Amino acid sequence: MGKSGEANQCDSEEWCAMSKRRNVKSNTAKAVDAGERGKDYLSEPEIDRLLRAAKSGRYGIRNHALLLMMYRHGLRVCELISLRNENVYLAQARLWVPRLKNGLSVEQLIAGDELRAIRRWLSWREDHLPWLLISERKTSLTRQAGNYIVTTTAKAAGLGHVHPHMLRHSCGFALANRGYDLRLIQDYLGHGDPRHTTHYTRTAASRFDGLW
Repeated sequence: MGKSGEANQCDSEEWCAMSKRRNVKSNTAKAVDAGERGKDYLSEPEIDRLLRAAKSGRYGIRNHALLLMMYRHGLRVCELISLRNENVYLAQARLWVPRLKNGLSVEQLIAGDELRAIRRWLSWREDHLPWLLISERKTSLTRQAGNYIVTTTAKAAGLGHVHPHMLRHSCGFALANRGYDLRLIQDYLGHGDPRHTTHYTRTAASRFDGLW
């Protein structure tokens, strides 16, 4: 076989391999829509374990506040690291949440334990930098640093592999289990499309309470 024929065969084999990969991805997406999605959130007791583990270490005050805010407000890592001091209104116990991905930005309540955690972190700092969460080098946290804090704290808590977006899912499931309606959760998480919220409300354990 000549070089041209070999090249055509390689191109054909590569195209077939890519087609198979695309088919696999498509089937996976179908399985998720069909309700075969695995558990991708932490229960409230697991969140408690994560937050307790976050308190240890040199930056325990920061990490505890960071993880608590991610969970309570359903923050993506990129939303978390973009928060600035001016987004927090301590006197009113409110947080302005600037959503990304064309999401709905809203002002949300800061609960008492979260407010105390944020105050501890701000009083611990000795700088006047504009970012709410900063690194050891006195710069804004990077996305990689946020990911690292979540994964290493989860391992320390004995929770195995936990990725940051699981905290956003955990927020959605916690609200759904408390009986809040789809539209409220949609606005709270900043979802532009309600289809992104229905998974929380449809699979909430509280929906099935009292059936037996």
